Amino acid sequence: MRDRRSAGAPGGAQWATVGEVTGRSGERVEPPLTGSLLVATPALVGPEFEQTVVLVLEHDPDSGALGVVLNRPLPVPVGAELPAWAASSVVAEPAVLFSGGPVEDDTVLLVALAQPGAAPQELRPVTGRVAVVPFTVSADEAYLWSDGVRVFAGYAGWAPGQLEAEVDGGFWYVVDSEPGDLVDAEPARLWRSVLRRQRGPLAPLAVMATWTADPELN
Repeated sequence: MRDRRSAGAPGGAQWATVGEVTGRSGERVEPPLTGSLLVATPALVGPEFEQTVVLVLEHDPDSGALGVVLNRPLPVPVGAELPAWAASSVVAEPAVLFSGGPVEDDTVLLVALAQPGAAPQELRPVTGRVAVVPFTVSADEAYLWSDGVRVFAGYAGWAPGQLEAEVDGGFWYVVDSEPGDLVDAEPARLWRSVLRRQRGPLAPLAVMATWTADPELN
């Protein structure tokens, strides 16, 4: 493994866009999407993003967007990179690094599920309970405020307007996140479980939870 450092601002980081398919129920999605989940549609293929679930950490029309993939565990224990955090008892199972995305994959990013009302002020909020953890925060006392921490190698980044174009192009479903998504103990099932729980106007997405690449089985 290469040496890893804390990730800086997303400014201008991006990854390639692909063609056009049906959009998200014909709706146009407007920013900000911070705290939302991006669920890859069947049109998004390839080893990096196929059937991924991305938590949007930052989204601004002027500076772009940044997120982390929640369901790509790596065969690298957290202790190999951040022994203090591995020893803190708050790292969520499976206690390995997750591939957060293809941008700056030699960086490490900590994202935590905070206990209600207990998060330190230094954390950078994403949702009411999910926050990015600066490396100035001590791992030793994380048990006092955290219900789980994920450690990501790299992240996914979009230039201004790029994420909106990909959503409009039909490559991502945009749905609400739930606090437990960050620390789900069965990441391999997350793509289907997120789709399956959709209700109301997004209920048709629940059918996609049974999708398979074999057309004879759809």
